[in-house]
Amino acid sequence: MTAFATPAGFLAALRGLPQADAAARSAAIARQGELTKPPGSLGRLEDIAVFMAGWQGNPLPRLDRGSAVVFAGNHGIVARGVSAFPASVTAQMVSNFEAGGAAINALSRAAGLELKIVSVDLDRPTADFTQAPAMSEDECLAALNAGAAAVADVPDLVVLGEMGIGNSTTAAALCLASFGGSASDWVGPGTGVDGEGIARKIAVVEAGVALHRDALTTPFEILRRLGGRELAAIAGAVVAARLAGLPVMLDGFICCAAIAPLAAACPDILAHCLAGHVSAEPGHRLLLERMGIEPLLSLGMRLGEGSGAATATLLVRAALAVHAEMATFAEAGVSAA
Repeated sequence: MTAFATPAGFLAALRGLPQADAAARSAAIARQGELTKPPGSLGRLEDIAVFMAGWQGNPLPRLDRGSAVVFAGNHGIVARGVSAFPASVTAQMVSNFEAGGAAINALSRAAGLELKIVSVDLDRPTADFTQAPAMSEDECLAALNAGAAAVADVPDLVVLGEMGIGNSTTAAALCLASFGGSASDWVGPGTGVDGEGIARKIAVVEAGVALHRDALTTPFEILRRLGGRELAAIAGAVVAARLAGLPVMLDGFICCAAIAPLAAACPDILAHCLAGHVSAEPGHRLLLERMGIEPLLSLGMRLGEGSGAATATLLVRAALAVHAEMATFAEAGVSAA
């Protein structure tokens, strides 16, 4: 299992990252050229198959076992009126996940994914980041390692999601610290706050980034000062997956914001990641543009939980099916020219 013992160790993991298997990619591209279809006619389905081949090291990639992992955490900034729901809803929704009654339960079943729920110290909200760092170094490391541990036994694909009341405000702060702009660029309605609620969120994000500005010098410091435990866990999961050569499907704004500090400092960290969808949260499209990744779906979703990423996994299954099961021109006796 990947373990991050120190902040320096975590940052060192971002250097010299393993790359996709070039031979497997080349073989998959060659196979796509031999299938009974005009070149490129299946669009991004072809790209997905080649992507999966490269990260699995197999010209005929499979999705026999994938996992959806949902991380949950609580946020001290909820006390500042940034959410339409109280912090207690986080634990209530975790109970709903565990009982099988949430959207991610249904979508995981539909996509053929195992579902794992990882609560990261729900009884200990992060600190209010307008007053102090959200986490100590040890707390942030513990969250990163919780994320790494959660993906240690996933062989084919991991789908990431989150649950945490207040975390759209945290996500906006991470994006502002990572990619700049103004707080209003990144703040949206989240769980459904009104105009006054959005104004409060903007003020909280501005105050937090201003307080910590001089210390926001590394991805680790941005995560621990402005992040949440579940978001740090997502970051740890993404890095651990990369070190293991495991492809990742990202969910919406909050999930992607969790790795914004990493992506800003090390854009290559996204090479093993697919963006499942672009959410209706306004900052998500901008974040994907800054990260340079194109979402697979645009369905107006904004639930979180990994719901958009799980839905996009159905496209991965479609891509792998046509890649493996279509006849080649030679097999079908069809002229290729």
